[in-house]
Amino acid sequence: MDHERAAVLDGGWEAWVAAGAPVTAEAPRIEPRAFAGAPRDAHVDAGYVESHLNDPAVLVLDARAPERFRGESEPIDPVAGHIPGAVNMPYTAGPPAVDPDAEVAVYCGSGITAAVTILGLERAGVAARLYPGSWSEWSSRGLAVERG
Repeated sequence: MDHERAAVLDGGWEAWVAAGAPVTAEAPRIEPRAFAGAPRDAHVDAGYVESHLNDPAVLVLDARAPERFRGESEPIDPVAGHIPGAVNMPYTAGPPAVDPDAEVAVYCGSGITAAVTILGLERAGVAARLYPGSWSEWSSRGLAVERG
């Protein structure tokens, strides 16, 4: 949402402590402020994805579990399956080997776990874009579905 002061703690709490970074048991005092976020250009919508179905220049990655991707299980959304032509890359598996110059769009169920895949891709030098509507929007709009 275009917040410039976001960060990821690489290695988690253990790495922070091991690096000798400061820690305290006291909760910090943070003054509340208004934040007006706006989606970055790194987002795509359903129209973009639909217009690039079967486009070899655009890699669409699905970050959901394999059984959801294949359409064997769908615990949340009304339709099981995946966006036609998408490649399954579960967010728990780490980033795939992707050409750094490839145009990549990533989705999941609702846009949350795809962010993990995007972070991994960016660390590997690949710029990826989020489809925040993800499978929930795609399937509820009755757009093309692939199974298997």
